[in-house]
Amino acid sequence: MNKIYVFDLGGTLMEYKGMPLNWSDFYVGGFSLINQRFNLGLSKTQIDQAVEILKSLNPRICGRQNEILAQDLFRMATKNWNVELDIPKAIEVFFENMKLIPVIYDYSIPLLQKLKSEGNIVCCLTDLPSGMPDSIFKPSITELLSYFDLYVSSEVYGFRKPNKAGLEFIANHFNVPVTDLIFIGDEQKDIDCATNADCKFVHISKIIKL
Repeated sequence: MNKIYVFDLGGTLMEYKGMPLNWSDFYVGGFSLINQRFNLGLSKTQIDQAVEILKSLNPRICGRQNEILAQDLFRMATKNWNVELDIPKAIEVFFENMKLIPVIYDYSIPLLQKLKSEGNIVCCLTDLPSGMPDSIFKPSITELLSYFDLYVSSEVYGFRKPNKAGLEFIANHFNVPVTDLIFIGDEQKDIDCATNADCKFVHISKIIKL
């Protein structure tokens, strides 16, 4: 019987070079570049207020499991600026400041190719970096996308791990019990997500040795 493998992405199949799990230290630079690029004339206080709002909603800090769309996050963070702002373009500038360099791990594509060649279904379930929309994230994983039978991000299903909703979304898509899924990840929240869904979890360090 063919299996359904669900992969986490960040830390499992790819990473942004040199970036920590919590990106909040980059928020000041991101909002400062928005201020400069759009010639907004913001004060340090206004920028600091936006930083604190975004930090308060960062899942790595507050632990939220519901997803908030990137545009809504940035509207909330900049509501006290009292300026007209093109939010989608501002988000692009914000992440441009981070100079993100995506790195696909050497084993990732051969592993996905092997699983696909054996007739298995391969999917991904990823939490987007806080405030980053799919439109910015997906170009970072172009090399991987063609191997997925289903791409599911926190933007797609509206929750974040360890909430089990993402695994249930995938199971419903393929009309199978969620317990049939095999979830591969690298973090405790991945383990907890699989536990909450009562499906099998395999740490990526073990599967690449198979």
